[in-house]
Amino acid sequence: MSSTKLTPVPAPARTPRSEDELAQLPASERIRWRLVAANCRHHANDNIASFIQDGEIAELKAEVQEKMHEVLRALVIDTDNDHNTQETAKRVAKMFVEEVFRGRYQPMPAVTEFPNAERLNELMIVGPITVRSACSHHFCPIFGKVWIGILPNEHSNLIGLSKYARICDWVMSRPQIQEEAVTMLADELMQRVRPDGLAIVMEADHFCMHWRGVKDTDSAMVNSVMRGAFLKDANLRREFLSLLPRKTD
Repeated sequence: MSSTKLTPVPAPARTPRSEDELAQLPASERIRWRLVAANCRHHANDNIASFIQDGEIAELKAEVQEKMHEVLRALVIDTDNDHNTQETAKRVAKMFVEEVFRGRYQPMPAVTEFPNAERLNELMIVGPITVRSACSHHFCPIFGKVWIGILPNEHSNLIGLSKYARICDWVMSRPQIQEEAVTMLADELMQRVRPDGLAIVMEADHFCMHWRGVKDTDSAMVNSVMRGAFLKDANLRREFLSLLPRKTD
């Protein structure tokens, strides 16, 4: 049986010698140093909120703003005299850190869980939940819908319908590929709800195909993850899939 090698997390360019020296670094370097010291992965679709300290989100935005201003200069855009782009770097920084990629920088939203007092054990489906993400290859938008099937047991935790949407939004608000996003969502829900079975289907339009490259405006991607009873029971899987509305133009 082959073993999987873990890729070592790259070390910072220079290890700070003291807390005072660490404090002098840019926020991104301080956060990266903590991640590396904890040997914690920080890919585009990872949540790093537990490594961010009070006040550092504002510092991150300022850093991204400064770097984005340099990108605009490299694109030969006269931001000094073009009134449309004078605040673009600031807007983009806020968009990345607080909006479209906030799932990286904010902790998991509070989710109230209730015991399954009535011992419900029938299939329930939540969806379609509208989700928005971004392709980590080009940072182009991904717009789609998610359907979630749950087969609870007497030990499952029940969560409100709106909480499924909140968890979806938290997972999807990161740069990523759709296949990994659905798997991460499944992992989170399995841990939270602890059902006998979980099924997720996601259908999405990818603007990295619509806007660039082949510029195919009709293609969409559909993928699914099946866990537990949905993976083992073909009849249950068919029931779930048959209840999903078909996409219409």
